[in-house]
Amino acid sequence: MRKAERVNVPDIFKFSEEVESALVEKRAVVALESTVIAHGLPRPQNLETALRLEEIVRAKRAVPATIAILEGTVHVGLTSAQLEHIARSGDVHKISRRDLPVAIAKRWYGATTVATTALIAERAGIKIFATGGIGGVHRGGSQDVSADLPELARVNLVVVCSGAKIVLDLHATREWLETHGITVVGYDTDEMPAFYSRLSGLEVDVRADSPAEVAAILEARRALNLEGATLVTVPVPEDAEVKAERLDEVLSEALAEAADRNIIGRELTPFLLSRMAEKSGGETLRANLALLENNARVATEIALAIARE
Repeated sequence: MRKAERVNVPDIFKFSEEVESALVEKRAVVALESTVIAHGLPRPQNLETALRLEEIVRAKRAVPATIAILEGTVHVGLTSAQLEHIARSGDVHKISRRDLPVAIAKRWYGATTVATTALIAERAGIKIFATGGIGGVHRGGSQDVSADLPELARVNLVVVCSGAKIVLDLHATREWLETHGITVVGYDTDEMPAFYSRLSGLEVDVRADSPAEVAAILEARRALNLEGATLVTVPVPEDAEVKAERLDEVLSEALAEAADRNIIGRELTPFLLSRMAEKSGGETLRANLALLENNARVATEIALAIARE
């Protein structure tokens, strides 16, 4: 692996030839997470979506870099067979920042969360990462904060998402982002999206209507040597949006069921999202798939603009 021309990374990192070449040649690369494949979507949509997201990136002449842990090695860029293993194996751990050294030491297979994907992407020299929704501050006024947030306050890259997952406390999450200096950009919107819904009532720091505007913000942030992500929030496509009233209904039912079954901690968010998909007759799942694909398109366009800078 040619390391010296690009960035010093540990030997536990392994780059696909496609990603390695793109980084050395300073072409556009888009990082993609793997937790959504292993734990976030039902089968067979998980593998179909993983392949579709990579196809979207390549269609615009950029390179996808899906990130995962395979037998204790950090892989930046996966083969189709590796993607299929992550999607179909029942023995893939969910890897956040705290789990990363354990996964490497114990030679686990692991799917990377937003936090871990962002960390690895930055270490690998990738400047943009596309996902669905970020973690945030949990409901109930607790101190339970997703590891995604402090990681976003550390890394200096563009993260494209549709806001925080709807099961979280969106107001508290927005305040956390502001307090910790993470620039929140609304892409073609003046409001931070609410994951399955286009509007939240929460203002963004700045609106951007083109990839070049986002690239300029990232360049200025880097010139200032500021820690923290540029969080680009993109509304779910209008034809896939789930209206707020419908969301409130199915979320309330899912929260009540989680309380009855004493589901807490890291199991709560995937449980709520799964139950909401069932209770909404698949509406929230369709929204999730639509926003993932749209975010990959937007991220690729931004990646191309960054590469031209």
